[in-house]
Amino acid sequence: MTNQGSAALSDLPADLSGLVRIETSDREAMLPIVMDMMRSVYPHDQVFGKYCTVNEYINCPPDEVFRYLSHTLSLEEWTYSLRGFAPTDEAGLWLSTDRLGGETYLRTVAHADARTVDYHCAWDQGKHLWMVYLMRVVDARTVLDVDGSVVLWTNCHHPFYDENPYPETVPAGRTEWVGDLWEMFGPGHQLEASNLKAICEYRWANNLPVTPTWMSE
Repeated sequence: MTNQGSAALSDLPADLSGLVRIETSDREAMLPIVMDMMRSVYPHDQVFGKYCTVNEYINCPPDEVFRYLSHTLSLEEWTYSLRGFAPTDEAGLWLSTDRLGGETYLRTVAHADARTVDYHCAWDQGKHLWMVYLMRVVDARTVLDVDGSVVLWTNCHHPFYDENPYPETVPAGRTEWVGDLWEMFGPGHQLEASNLKAICEYRWANNLPVTPTWMSE
């Protein structure tokens, strides 16, 4: 499969409410949004020090949301800055560009029965995918007594966030490490969960395929 990221969001309006992506809100525009979400009324490190968990309700059936998330190329749409996905020579391993940092290697592990989608990834190298994004899609009828989905998303503070174990793979000229961004994971991931909500709800409400055909071609 070739990278078909250029088709991302082609069926959505350019000004879709609730969608924040790097193409329309550059880093300078995004940072005030994130900072405003980091409320001073709670100790941030206590809430997001070792684990970072965000949640979102989506008015779209859970099987549809799960199917969408299980396609690696969905990250081209709902994440803030992962772009340009292309398969590598290793089956199931993808390479993309994190436009906040550098190259990101990623493998998607999905289990339909439990509706779990885990993204195993790492900056700069694809041999040790130590950054793991754990996602579960729950039937909202079960937990909220309404139709739709509840998405639970957790990251754990792996020690490699504090110190890059593979400094020899860092591209020349880059001084920032993914762990430098950890304090913004909470509001940043909540922003992306809102992107996920906006995309899935729009497509479902407008009788569009929640998972576009180009993702699985």
